[in-house]
Amino acid sequence: MKNKIIIAGLIIASLFTSCQDDYLDAPAKSTLDESVIFSTPDLAEGAIDGIKVPFAETNSYRGRFLPLYGLNTDTEWYNTSQTAGDAADLCVYDAKTINSQMNTTNNAWAMMYSGIERANICIRGLRTYGDPRPGTELGYLLGEALTLRAIYYADLIKAWGDVPARFEPISTATIYLPKSSRDVVYKQIIADLGEAATLVPWPGETAATSSVERINKAFVKGFRARLALAASGFQQYPDGIRRSTDPELSVGNMYGLALSEARSVIASGKASLESSFENFWRKYNQENTTAGGESLWELPFADGRGRMLFSFAVRHTTNDQFHANGANRGGTAGPLPHVFYDYDQTDTRRDVTCVPYKYGTAVNGIAKQELGALNTWYFGKYRYEWMIRFVTSTNDDGVNKIYMRYAEVLLIAAEAANELEGPAAAAPYLKAIRRRAFAPANQAVKVDAYVDALTDKQSMFNALVEENKFEFTGEMERKQALIRWNLLKTKLDQAKQKMADLAAHTGEYQDVPATLYYKFKADNVTLDIYGLNRGENTNPGVEYTSFAWDNLNAAKVASLYKAGVNPDNRQFWPIWQVFIDGSNGQLTNDYGY
Repeated sequence: MKNKIIIAGLIIASLFTSCQDDYLDAPAKSTLDESVIFSTPDLAEGAIDGIKVPFAETNSYRGRFLPLYGLNTDTEWYNTSQTAGDAADLCVYDAKTINSQMNTTNNAWAMMYSGIERANICIRGLRTYGDPRPGTELGYLLGEALTLRAIYYADLIKAWGDVPARFEPISTATIYLPKSSRDVVYKQIIADLGEAATLVPWPGETAATSSVERINKAFVKGFRARLALAASGFQQYPDGIRRSTDPELSVGNMYGLALSEARSVIASGKASLESSFENFWRKYNQENTTAGGESLWELPFADGRGRMLFSFAVRHTTNDQFHANGANRGGTAGPLPHVFYDYDQTDTRRDVTCVPYKYGTAVNGIAKQELGALNTWYFGKYRYEWMIRFVTSTNDDGVNKIYMRYAEVLLIAAEAANELEGPAAAAPYLKAIRRRAFAPANQAVKVDAYVDALTDKQSMFNALVEENKFEFTGEMERKQALIRWNLLKTKLDQAKQKMADLAAHTGEYQDVPATLYYKFKADNVTLDIYGLNRGENTNPGVEYTSFAWDNLNAAKVASLYKAGVNPDNRQFWPIWQVFIDGSNGQLTNDYGY
């Protein structure tokens, strides 16, 4: 699949000659008749693969959207948020329409609409010429096209709120469109996913669904559940922060849909949690793309495209024994400093998620781990050192983006069940998540007793908000969740207070040590660290070296969001100036910016 994305759609490239640079350009006439393409499974599959090409364009998901959207929540931040610049502005809720990272005609907005146009052409062609019925190859391809279009639209809404709704190929009459209410888009893509679920098989049931790089029924249903919660949740509209007033998108309707879809995935037995949290992330970095486990769908990158580790891995200062991806790779973002200390010490997710060291300058090709600073942690879910393939590209790493995993389906089921049926109905799903997180010896207390004590709806909801943090830190899903819960600024302010208390070693962080001690293990590469756990305040012996663990100043803490800005009023990025200027007066920015 990785190589297919490079050559996708070459046979019918003229279908997609337009849309490469600007979504406003109209498509050229195909040199190969659509009636042939979309009635022939092999040709149609090439066209569907072409829908995915914009994901990997230089300034699209690969280099802009994935590295920069979703940061600066109560769990994750851009590690140089305190340094002024256009990249930081995108994270600290201060993006301008002329942002130099984004204000280009080939950026994420344009590439998303390029993908949508490709999908629209495929959907029209398959419906017109393909007889796409359930159980047929062309039926599967229609389901895949509908789902890929929904992915592009979901991400547009997530980043920009109301956007132009375009569900047919561009014509002369529709080159310029104003924004539509996101409610219209949500209803369309939720309905599309309902149709797609009837067309695509479960993971592993066909050759196509044997890989998480292709669309399958478990993902479609899980994604539909995610969108149902988002559509009914709080969000910023031009007239304020509120839920949708469309009765079709009410909490009752959408939470009911989310619960039904999540339970369908759970009951199918076609997806499951990996038995070990660490093993799941090791398999991810090893690029295990077999469907039927925890990963439901991954945005596929070729070996020479994509920047997941390039951006988010544990920092590597130079090329070393683990990669040749270039200097200072990884570490552009990381967990907030307090997050490590918010985990239960016995939670196995903690040390996988939060890493306090980087790899230093290589000597004779070998780099050692070295401690950084309390204010700069790294995401341990992304590690060159866990890869099998040795990355040699100097500009990309080729590791996929996990778009959704089964753990989220369980937490969606828990949240929706709690809302509609109460905490007892939610408890089994939360227990499943926590059972994987804690060793058997700790489960009576940390799983059963903990969950059984959540006897009212509010306490269960609060626990689920925290559980999402512990499960998904580093996956950049938190921002949309906080927005739909109407907790964005509340949680950001709590995080600022937590970091201030951590810096002062007061309040709930008074027992966090201010000094670490380290030595190297027998491999002379890996650190043996004492002092990371609460209460580890005594010097462990002369074989250890001390290291001050107190560099977290007020300016760094304050950089979580821009001074004078209310994140609740800056939930979205503005539409970039180049697209406003090219819209024939149809596009404007709302929300006061």
